[in-house]
Amino acid sequence: MLKNNLPFHASHLNNFQRGFSIKLLLVLTLSILYTGCGSPKVLQLDTSASITVDGTTQQTNLPAGSTVQEVLISLGINLGSLDRVEPPLYTLLTDGISINVIRVREEFKTEQVVIPFIHQELRSESISQEETRLVQPGVNGLKELTYRTVFEDDFETMSTVVKDTIIQPAVPEIVMTGVQAPFAPLSIPGKLAYLSAGNAWIMDGSTAIRRPLVTTADLDGRIFALSPKADWLLFTRKSTKIANQEINTLWVVSTEKDSPVPFNLKVSNIVHFAAWIPGSPGMIAYSTVEPRDTSPKWQANNDLYTLAFSSSGWTSKPKVIVEANSGGTYGWWGTSFAWSPDGQYIAYSRPDEIGLIDLEEGLLAPITNITPLQTHRDWAWIPGITWCADSNSLYITTHAPSASLVSAEESPLFDLAAISMVNSTNVQLVQQTGMFTYPSCSPELNISNGNNFKVAFLQAIFPDQSETSRYHLVIMDRDGSNRQTIFPPEGLTGIEPQIPVWAPGSSSTNSGYLAILYQGNIWLLDTLSDFSQQITGDGLIERVDWK
Repeated sequence: MLKNNLPFHASHLNNFQRGFSIKLLLVLTLSILYTGCGSPKVLQLDTSASITVDGTTQQTNLPAGSTVQEVLISLGINLGSLDRVEPPLYTLLTDGISINVIRVREEFKTEQVVIPFIHQELRSESISQEETRLVQPGVNGLKELTYRTVFEDDFETMSTVVKDTIIQPAVPEIVMTGVQAPFAPLSIPGKLAYLSAGNAWIMDGSTAIRRPLVTTADLDGRIFALSPKADWLLFTRKSTKIANQEINTLWVVSTEKDSPVPFNLKVSNIVHFAAWIPGSPGMIAYSTVEPRDTSPKWQANNDLYTLAFSSSGWTSKPKVIVEANSGGTYGWWGTSFAWSPDGQYIAYSRPDEIGLIDLEEGLLAPITNITPLQTHRDWAWIPGITWCADSNSLYITTHAPSASLVSAEESPLFDLAAISMVNSTNVQLVQQTGMFTYPSCSPELNISNGNNFKVAFLQAIFPDQSETSRYHLVIMDRDGSNRQTIFPPEGLTGIEPQIPVWAPGSSSTNSGYLAILYQGNIWLLDTLSDFSQQITGDGLIERVDWK
């Protein structure tokens, strides 16, 4: 019983071995038969190719499936960084293929080219009719051109200018031609200076008496200010130092000499502020910026310096009043300043603050905070400020909140306010005047009601779009009462943003005249009557000052 229950018997093992051998033999036989019935293996043949390079052609054979790049490698042909191969390196070879290696090189050369100056003619009523005057002689400029020339197998295929550098800009020839003045002469107090086509002119006692002060045609209009006694004009000129990225330079010229010669104050990069110091003849104050390649082309220093000069051309070493600083919110744009008429105070205005400067310590003392305007662009808004003639009040533009859902910084509304230096009160005078209100306080006027000061300001025609809106000129009493729109007449387009300029004088001599620019010309407005008169007609006036 035990023997019969064994898993395998010897006879069983022999039978298993014989079965396995037969199956293995059968598999081997079928494998041989299957292999013999398949397609016969064909050996791959070489592929021929011809290669043309450096003026010679070579023949070679490579296994089928090779690429053009492998052909070049096999022949030891090296490619330069600009060389081209036709067909491309990744192309698979076909029998008899032709490969062309094109040697490419480039050459650079420079040459200097003259820039011819252009001729410009200005029509001006400042000189007699049909008279011509050479305002600025023309000077040819010079530029350097860099050419890139491409050669393929030593044949020129392309030549282009890859760099154009101005070495010296051309200076246009400017000739002024006189035209008949269509306006009747008008007597005026003091001297009225104006900037026309980059040149400085002055009227002295009458609108008919005009003479040039500076005829270099390069005044940029950033600074243009008569001294308190109108014996000097302070102005800026465009700089010619392109390589040093100098924006402009500060100059003065006498208004009393028949043939005045301007002289350089050796101060540069003045964008926002330079002015005469009241009560200190021959002294100015100014603030500087640093030129930049990126918009707005400067970084403000928000500093303040004073400088003295003499009629001989001597200038003192600048004295620092306020050190360079960040300038608060949007301080990269800059800070403006304003001296009080008595010379005792100097106010500052920046995008987030208005205040006074401690002249001894050089410290800023804020008077009122301003909600900075978010312009979403490469400029910042600086509140307009001006002193009242008695130095007791400061008129300012403030950024008002909006009733809409926009943020406070994005509000489009602006108001006109006044700050008293006597009791530090801040009074809102006019709502929604626009961002370019530019208040301007008159000298003492001969007014019977006893309110002998007037304030002129600009009122935006569209207050909620005051950045692009035109403006009306409005005058009011110093307390904000008796507001009256005086210019332009009804039906005419508004004026561009600017600071209204009052005529000089005291209550006994002042007629209440204002000078305003309208469509490139000077208009004189009598604020005590309805009289107004245009006094220039060439449409070229950019700035005006009156002392």
